[in-house]
Amino acid sequence: MAEIKDGRGVKTIAYFLPQFHAIPENDRAWGKGFTEWTNTRKAEPLFEGHYQPKTPLNENYYNLLDDDVKIWQAELAKKYGIFGFCYYHYWFKDGKQLLEKPAEQMLANKAVDIPFCFSWANENWSKLWDGGSRELIAEQNYGGESDWKKHLEYLVDFFRDERYITLDGKPVFLIYKPEEIPKVDKMLDFWNEEIKSYGFDGICFMIQNPQWFFMPSYDMGRFSYQIKFYPFFSTNLKRLSKETLQKRQSLYRKLKKVHLNFLIDKVLPKLKKSKAKPKAELTKLDYDEIWTLGLNSDADSRFIEGAFVDWDNTARKKNGYVHTGATPEKFGAYMSKLFKKVKDNRQQPVVFINAWNEWCEGAYLEPDTKHGYGYLEKFKEANDSQ
Repeated sequence: MAEIKDGRGVKTIAYFLPQFHAIPENDRAWGKGFTEWTNTRKAEPLFEGHYQPKTPLNENYYNLLDDDVKIWQAELAKKYGIFGFCYYHYWFKDGKQLLEKPAEQMLANKAVDIPFCFSWANENWSKLWDGGSRELIAEQNYGGESDWKKHLEYLVDFFRDERYITLDGKPVFLIYKPEEIPKVDKMLDFWNEEIKSYGFDGICFMIQNPQWFFMPSYDMGRFSYQIKFYPFFSTNLKRLSKETLQKRQSLYRKLKKVHLNFLIDKVLPKLKKSKAKPKAELTKLDYDEIWTLGLNSDADSRFIEGAFVDWDNTARKKNGYVHTGATPEKFGAYMSKLFKKVKDNRQQPVVFINAWNEWCEGAYLEPDTKHGYGYLEKFKEANDSQ
């Protein structure tokens, strides 16, 4: 197993998006041959100096069904100091899967030699890219014990692989939005008990994207850790006061006792939408401010630190968010400060970074035509200086 605590230094795990190959569901929703590259190529600059479209170095618009691509990615990531990948895992109602082939091919091919873990992207899959219930491509539903057992049985083959990432000997498994699961504690209890029959002591469950009700003062139930998922973690700190967060946490705890916590994610956005003013064409955020908010946030023992390369999701929607001011040099300097923070506060020696290849969100470490290998090189400098 690829144990986080083995060896020295803080290890960095990069989120990995598998949507770089065509699937029938995307063909029906967007047109034949749709992949993440489709929107990446179509992006346009929206203001002076706006870097769009973002173009991979040597126009390397790869297909993830090609094992040589996955081998290249693994070798490149390790060369520059990335410890492993966190693959997004898409499991929907009645066990329907999407984008599962790259991970399954990786499992079968030991030449893709890099540690990995999974994050269950447990949202509805919508054409609006918002996890909502409109214009659905695939519906999310959690079922009961038979459904949970089927899901776990699929995961076990990955957990058993020597490349799978563990913490204290337990396989690491992230859930993107646990608040959407009506009986999340019961499901995780079932999995933790069931996994023992396969020779594991349990699963190290982590919350990937803590909402406003998942903060240090909140009882996280069966989750061992929550991750500071950037840039959203800092964005929430920027817009919500500590008092507001505490009130919302209290409300969430009360709803959770009667298994109604999942309604928060359904009701609150509607209330916000009814009161909100029409959204501007584009929202700009300052890269330095968002990084600084994160670096200055509490180093709670149950937090796993996060990082982000950059963020610009206007390739998907023009009324999106752009972080201005990002450079490889700034990124490297912030990573150095983050590694120091983790060590100084004796936090778990791991950072999750957004991302390896989120091209449509402008969050990628892979080389591009503007910066070449600049972000990877500055990351390596920071990583090597730990």
